[in-house]
Amino acid sequence: MLAHLPELGQGDAKGMTALAGLAPWSRDSGQHHGSRAIRGGRQKVRRALYMAALAAIRFNPVLKTFYRRLRRKGKVGKVALVAVMRKLLLQLHAIARRGTPWVTAPEAPF
Repeated sequence: MLAHLPELGQGDAKGMTALAGLAPWSRDSGQHHGSRAIRGGRQKVRRALYMAALAAIRFNPVLKTFYRRLRRKGKVGKVALVAVMRKLLLQLHAIARRGTPWVTAPEAPF
């Protein structure tokens, strides 16, 4: 991740998600409200986060709960998966910023 996103740990969360291509772009014009989509950014980072998110929703209890909660709310599978990708990226960003190791959080009570 650091090889393709050396800015990890610097800047703010919005900038980090935009660099990775996980920030939603709107397709609005006047009264028309189009759909939102992610695009741009660094494709290799997005691909790595996609595979990590797939593994996380199967084996990480916190992210599995987060994903299931989004699905129960009616979110489409890919939308929920991108939310997990964004959450993973922001966790990595915080770890790099603080210089602390990964700590597995206890299971969320959702």
